[in-house]
Amino acid sequence: MKKLISKWYLFIVFGFIVFAGLIFALSGEGSIIAVHDNLDLFIPQFQMMKDTKTFFGRGVDVPFLGGISRDVLPAEFSLYTMLYMILPAYPAYIAGYLIKILIALFSCVLLAKDVCGERYEDYRPIVYLSGLAYGALNVFPAFGIPFASIPLVIYLVRRIYRKPALKWYAALFFYPILSYFSYFGLFILAYMSAAFLWLWIKDKKFPGRMLLAICVLAAGCIACEYRLFGTILLGDEVTIRATMEAGSLSAAEIVRTIGEVFAKGMFHAESMHTYMVMPVCILYFIFLNGAYLVKKDVKGIFHDLYNLLMLVLVFNSVVYGIYYWEGFRNVVETICPPLTGWQFNRTVFFSPFIWYAAFFLVLKRLYDSGKNYGKAAANLLSVAAVLIIVLSGTRYNDLYHTCFSQAYQLLKGQKTEQLSFGEFYSEELFEQAKKEIGYQGEWSAAYGFYPAVLEYNGIATLDGYLGFYAQSYKEDFRKIVAPALERVEESRDYFDSWGARAYLYSGTDLSIVNAQRSLNVTDRDIYIDVDAFKALGGRYIFSRIELTNAAEAGIGLIGAYTDQDSPYTLYVYEAV
Repeated sequence: MKKLISKWYLFIVFGFIVFAGLIFALSGEGSIIAVHDNLDLFIPQFQMMKDTKTFFGRGVDVPFLGGISRDVLPAEFSLYTMLYMILPAYPAYIAGYLIKILIALFSCVLLAKDVCGERYEDYRPIVYLSGLAYGALNVFPAFGIPFASIPLVIYLVRRIYRKPALKWYAALFFYPILSYFSYFGLFILAYMSAAFLWLWIKDKKFPGRMLLAICVLAAGCIACEYRLFGTILLGDEVTIRATMEAGSLSAAEIVRTIGEVFAKGMFHAESMHTYMVMPVCILYFIFLNGAYLVKKDVKGIFHDLYNLLMLVLVFNSVVYGIYYWEGFRNVVETICPPLTGWQFNRTVFFSPFIWYAAFFLVLKRLYDSGKNYGKAAANLLSVAAVLIIVLSGTRYNDLYHTCFSQAYQLLKGQKTEQLSFGEFYSEELFEQAKKEIGYQGEWSAAYGFYPAVLEYNGIATLDGYLGFYAQSYKEDFRKIVAPALERVEESRDYFDSWGARAYLYSGTDLSIVNAQRSLNVTDRDIYIDVDAFKALGGRYIFSRIELTNAAEAGIGLIGAYTDQDSPYTLYVYEAV
């Protein structure tokens, strides 16, 4: 019994994983899953590749945005992609969530063993709880596994530097299966290059094993994401990246942005460090360096790993801020044109791991104090870190929102405004509509909900959401929505300066796209150029709104459909 009690932290860690799995299994497609950059983006892409059998296709198009090359969609040699090859979409999504946590836990344990050495067993509670906290972070879902695997690549590089072996190089070569080059891989290579130079200076000898590691990882990235490299380096098509405007901030705004991203992070990489981890880390930073100054040990300040971690956090935040300095951005794009439109401020994606690594170091040093209250405080802080993450209602906290929705329905006898996974896509409703109209793959568009809903349901769309497609297509699509853009300046600026969301826009409301149970609009007219729509092959408009000017707009209603399990009333119009 005493031995079981000593493993209390394992009950928390694996109890949480089992609890999360049960909640999502019992809720099924009634689970509340984040829409933004998730259900509206990657999930329908995976579903389209499955429907069209193009996961491994070469020289083929996928039926959205008028027909987009499969090469610009997620790589097939990616663990997350493989889940969608094997499983239906919802189970694949939940498997990805649980695997993310397990990879983070496994990676943190490996790294801790390597760093702590023989004393690792002393730190097991805070190692496991810190690994759970990092794994449970509600970050960008499609890249949850790349986030979770950051400590793994650090471990592999450390092993190669200290004791190189073929197995470590092989593991590093295949590591990109867990990562993603544009968001992580390129930055990891940059960090490794900086380490290469630093080690060369520090050790006063050429670190050949580190250079080889860089080459091996680069080769692995190219092998796993050959489509991406082919598109970027060999493609000559002008894309919307050429006309995207990232904006330009004033010096004061840049400084404020740097401070905000340091203190709060950004929504794709929400580390929840603001509420406890950051205060603990900053207080310890002051204590640590104050002690060095009292002891007149200035060298200690520069040799302490903790200070290096804090410096990296500042560096990542500064890079994020200067991305919005147009002059500097232009220099980067001039030196390397293929990087035009590329967001080099994604260094911020590494900050969640750095925050929790710094936090772990504080906990470890509390353990090292040798005092019982120090160890108890470390354990309590590690549990609190997990609770803050799990109980936060952040954008990507699907577990929280699902539990809240189920409890709300149980207590109130009605559903929340948030749509579940199944309701969002409403497969039965669209199958009914497709059967009634005799749908045979004709190009269509969505109005009043996301084009992703059509894409997921096997309907080819002229509209869609993608950050990399032909500028010429953007210009052709703009002709369709020009009447709406002319009426709403904010929509015009949004589309012209970015354009990743090629949607049908409202002529009055800032957004007609809605993922809520209730749909309230100020205008039921549609403003499109139906001739431009037909010129791109468009035939159907699937609308959540019954249009009042359909005949005037040049489209005719051919059916209205409902389903008891769907929140939508679906109106299907045909261009005439």
